[in-house]
Amino acid sequence: MARRHSLLARLLAMSVVVAGCSIGATAWLAAQSTSGAINQELGETLATDAKIYDSLLGYAAANPQWSGVQQVVADLAAQTGRRITLTTTSRMPIADSGGPQDAQLPQTPSAVVDPLAVDQVLKPDAAASGIDPRAVGPYRLTAAESQELGKAAQRELGCYRQFGEEGVIVVRPNGRPVVQLVPSDEATPVSSTPPAPEPSTAVAPGAPKRRCSEPQQAAETERKAGAELLALVNACLARQGLDPLPAQSAAVTSPEELRTDPGAKRCVDSGRREQLGSYVSPAAHLFITKPGGNHAATDLSTVGTARIAWTALVVLVLTVGMTALAASRLVRPIDAITTAARRMGGGDRSARVSTSARGEIGELAAAFNAMSEQVERTEQQRKTMVSDIAHELRTPLVNVRGWLEAAQDGVATLDQPLVASLLEETLLLQHLIDDLQDLALADAGKLRVYPEPVHVGALLEQVAAAHRGRADAGGVALVVIVDDDPDLTADPTRLRQALGNLVSNALRYTPSGGQVALRARRAGDQVAIEVADTGVGIAAAALPHVFDRFWRAEKSRNRHGGGSGLGLAITHHLVDVHGGRIAVRSTVGVGTTFTIHLPATAPECS
Repeated sequence: MARRHSLLARLLAMSVVVAGCSIGATAWLAAQSTSGAINQELGETLATDAKIYDSLLGYAAANPQWSGVQQVVADLAAQTGRRITLTTTSRMPIADSGGPQDAQLPQTPSAVVDPLAVDQVLKPDAAASGIDPRAVGPYRLTAAESQELGKAAQRELGCYRQFGEEGVIVVRPNGRPVVQLVPSDEATPVSSTPPAPEPSTAVAPGAPKRRCSEPQQAAETERKAGAELLALVNACLARQGLDPLPAQSAAVTSPEELRTDPGAKRCVDSGRREQLGSYVSPAAHLFITKPGGNHAATDLSTVGTARIAWTALVVLVLTVGMTALAASRLVRPIDAITTAARRMGGGDRSARVSTSARGEIGELAAAFNAMSEQVERTEQQRKTMVSDIAHELRTPLVNVRGWLEAAQDGVATLDQPLVASLLEETLLLQHLIDDLQDLALADAGKLRVYPEPVHVGALLEQVAAAHRGRADAGGVALVVIVDDDPDLTADPTRLRQALGNLVSNALRYTPSGGQVALRARRAGDQVAIEVADTGVGIAAAALPHVFDRFWRAEKSRNRHGGGSGLGLAITHHLVDVHGGRIAVRSTVGVGTTFTIHLPATAPECS
């Protein structure tokens, strides 16, 4: 095989390309960044632009016109060192901090200043409505209302302080003072001397602290503005065929407090914009540029060219050398895995990889060894299973053939007892074939269940009734015990098949005078069904193999006494397909208990 396609060659080629590109890109970026840092400013940070935008947005929210914004623009330009220009949407000048020496404005503005449509890139904390909270319009309180509400806030704060809580009085954009509780070490006193609590606010020890806070009542100004907004919103809702908001909605202290569904929320936002339109400045284009115009930058890309070239060559050589060393160490365990894989493909199931590699390659080698062991184990199980199936089928076929040949030769008479014996052998063959078919479906993932509500008590009685005759004939008591009759959703046919296998197995190994009990009970969100016997029990060393195919508790038993050896394996698959689990515990000479745990609601059939 051509070595140019090997992992080592590809790693070396890749390292050369990556190293060359990275060194060249790093050198170019270093030269360009140095040139830019010395000769021109590429602009202020997003935080500076956001500060300018927020200041102008606050002015627009509080003033119906831009007529007095020139001083604000000049102050911001002096603070930030930027040229700030405001124009109308038709690019008519509003305010400009620059002069004749400044370059012409760019075609695209830096932002659009509109308090009714906030840019969430420059102001990430903007409300979902896109309306600046500082745009209060008709909700702005009068001085008398603010003073009265301030007194109420002082009384509320004094009440809280009597209980050891601290807070601050925060004034909303519309002038409403409200109390915010904060940790004591973070509180900023409203005044140097805390107000003395009034007699009406005195609270007895042990009284509920939350009585300090009273429901906020809308001031007259807020009620008028709320009524106006409610009329606009309801008109919008009426046009869309939606129910109007209740009259109580006008009594909120801020339109942000309105709680509506998404359809009404659009009308609320539209009504707020219509109501605030005459109270805020019209939308304006904001240009943030560098004062004094742009000057050509000195190209530093040729500075230190020789030094950059020699440095790049040294780094390239070191990168190639280290990559070659690492690649050679990497390739050795991969070659060992490849050799082992070829041996396995050639039929050697004992092929294993011996390597001291760690990391991903070591994990790959360990995974290969685990896979190889599983393949070897599966191959051995397949051979054993084929041998067992041949043995199980041979015995009844030999019996049937022998009796038929004897009858044909006239040695035996084809009477009723002989026919019954041949029929029994045929039924055993049919049972074995049905079991093998169920296992084949399970292995192919095509074993299906059709869940439906199941009456657990009735199902257990059906299983017991089907095996009652055999139990009575063997002198074994077969009882059913159901606690609280739990609900269950499962495939009744498949569940009866699974329980039938367990009961049949229990009766087979329970001597006369013993007992087999079917129990059902609720266990959390599951239903537990037990099949317990007082039989011979199973040795602890054999318990891990009880669900293996063709496994029998007593190897000396013939097929008639020990069954086909597939019943428990089929039961295990039937429980799995229901989304449940099965467990077994046993004591030799005492008995065995199989427990099936099924979810109360079984998975749907797919």
